[in-house]
Amino acid sequence: MSAFAKRVVLGIGIGLGSTAAVAHHAFSTEFDVNLEGTVDGTVTRVWWANPHIRYDVDIKRADGSIEQWSLHPPGNLPTYRRENWTAATLQAGDHVLATGNLGRDGARKLYATCIQLDNGRSLGRCVNPGSTSTVTADPNTVHTYQANDYAVDISGFWDNRYQFQTTVDDMTPKPMPMTAATRTIYENRKFGDDHVLRCQPPGLPRIFGSPYPMEILDAGTHYTMVYLQDNTPRWVYMDGRDPLPDQPLTAMGFSRGRWEGRTLVIETTHLVPGWLDGSGYPMTGGDGTRIEERWTVAEDGLTMARTMTVHDAAYTAPLVRTRGSQRGDTRELLESPPCDATPFYYELLERGELEQRLRPSD
Repeated sequence: MSAFAKRVVLGIGIGLGSTAAVAHHAFSTEFDVNLEGTVDGTVTRVWWANPHIRYDVDIKRADGSIEQWSLHPPGNLPTYRRENWTAATLQAGDHVLATGNLGRDGARKLYATCIQLDNGRSLGRCVNPGSTSTVTADPNTVHTYQANDYAVDISGFWDNRYQFQTTVDDMTPKPMPMTAATRTIYENRKFGDDHVLRCQPPGLPRIFGSPYPMEILDAGTHYTMVYLQDNTPRWVYMDGRDPLPDQPLTAMGFSRGRWEGRTLVIETTHLVPGWLDGSGYPMTGGDGTRIEERWTVAEDGLTMARTMTVHDAAYTAPLVRTRGSQRGDTRELLESPPCDATPFYYELLERGELEQRLRPSD
């Protein structure tokens, strides 16, 4: 440990909010609640990932040598978003002065409860403690949900094995109307490019074709849909609202719906780039992708015919996927086992590609 970083105060970990940290993500196995220190250096790499981010920092010692440290701020991406703390807030080359709890057993890592930037801004619990005891809920607002009196009621449990087909190269038209650039990407795909193998959410449009069941709740302003695949939630807003000005790109995107007779029409935007299916057809995401779904409920209310149309800049024509759903048995409403990426990373290890795949992009 460098002499500079050993500016340590014993027994004052509580003062930096470490009480809350001790109970979260095995804090005490990584950091010492009784040791505090300071890291003053230059950011060399940003690891921007949920639930926790990391900054690699180089400290220049008095003798000219470089010592490498890592900063681990408390919180997660939703927390940072509320504080306007984004992936661009700190970049490689920026100078930082960070304080917090030091790593256990001399590890060169810091639980960075406060990070000071050269522009005068501070980040972390020195600005926002992470919790509040002040009541901010408006007593004049109705906070409970009340279902709508729609002509068609789709609330309840649905079995998506009805009319199921494997979600691999199942879209029409055929052949896939790829642009030349899209075809190049598709033909050069390789093992490990599929984000689902890394236990990242399949998202739309892939989850549309999943055989896993789903449950739908009418929450008044929106439908809440829970897909049992990876325990994935979705919100389809029915009150005509627009996405937020800073609406993030997510796996399920921003969905807005309306009823046309017995057909629920859903339009989704703000999707992260990804794959359309397991065979590797790329999806542009962002402004380049818009998805429309039409869920038509049978007169007896027992089945739905679902059609998805993907409009994507990577293709010269819209792409269509069809599926069905029928009312299911709620005894099958079971939490999905967690995704385990161990087999994927083991295969990378066998291929000699693990280190390359784990290296964050610059």
